[in-house]
Amino acid sequence: MSVNTRFDRIAVLIPCYNEEKTIARAITDFRRVLPEAAVYVYNNNSKDRTAEVAAENGAIVRNEYNQGKGNVVRRMFREINAECYIMVDGDDTYPAEYAREMADIVLNRHTDMVIGDRLSSAYFRENKSPFHNFGNSAVRFLINNIFHANIMDIMTGYRAFGYNFVKTFPVLSKGFEIETEMSIHATDKNMSVENVVIDYRDRPEGSNSKLNTYSDGIKVIGTISRLCRTYKPMLFFSIISLILFLTAIIFFIPVLREYFETGLVERFPTLIVCGFTVIAAIQSFFSGMLLSCIVRKNRQDFEIELHGTQNELEKLRKGEYTEDEK
Repeated sequence: MSVNTRFDRIAVLIPCYNEEKTIARAITDFRRVLPEAAVYVYNNNSKDRTAEVAAENGAIVRNEYNQGKGNVVRRMFREINAECYIMVDGDDTYPAEYAREMADIVLNRHTDMVIGDRLSSAYFRENKSPFHNFGNSAVRFLINNIFHANIMDIMTGYRAFGYNFVKTFPVLSKGFEIETEMSIHATDKNMSVENVVIDYRDRPEGSNSKLNTYSDGIKVIGTISRLCRTYKPMLFFSIISLILFLTAIIFFIPVLREYFETGLVERFPTLIVCGFTVIAAIQSFFSGMLLSCIVRKNRQDFEIELHGTQNELEKLRKGEYTEDEK
């Protein structure tokens, strides 16, 4: 298997779709704050001059032809080797001044993921969409309570990662729900996460958000449900089991009352359906138990995989890959 042996101390990753108006300033700001960093712009089928402007401003420009931010992140994480990754949107809403602090936390404390926390600063004042504000708060509440996390901004596009996180993160999402998936993965795998409060600027005039409040919001909720089923199967299937069991009880009570009053069961179809519903509830509960054992085994395997990833990082640091491995 071919190994990309280029290794950057810090890599700034900028996924872009139609950001011609803002990409130049984003690149310039990050090159000023992190002069030693390599700045990568991944162009995702932009219909304007995003790629040309990025190249003119000194970025390394690559293309991802499958549409969607999740697809871009998958490509970036596969292709780039770095000790610290800074991922930021190309819309110039995230100040570059915080990048040095975020990078130092990854490099010096070996933190797996650093969150650029907008919600604890001026986000609710600067962002002009009340539905975006509500959605961010709702998603944060759900994930922190379901997964027992303390992530202050689940859907921020400004993050820093260590090598171990990037190379062990299985990207499944195709679109903007990718941030939610990252947050849940880090929490479930007991990776170290820190929050850095950042300022937030609303988009400049003429720059339009690619996020659709309703359709992307539905996708995010679906992602939370899917990942809860994957990472917390006992909780997920216990809820289903409880719903089925309560439904069976509600419909069974009139049948039972009628039996005590008359000594007859005249609603046999209802009784039969209630019986099958209880069986389904029991099956759902035991399915959750079995899957929770598999999830625990997967976590053990993940810890072993981390040792291999750490060995790869050491080889890249020292340039020790042989010609055959390259």
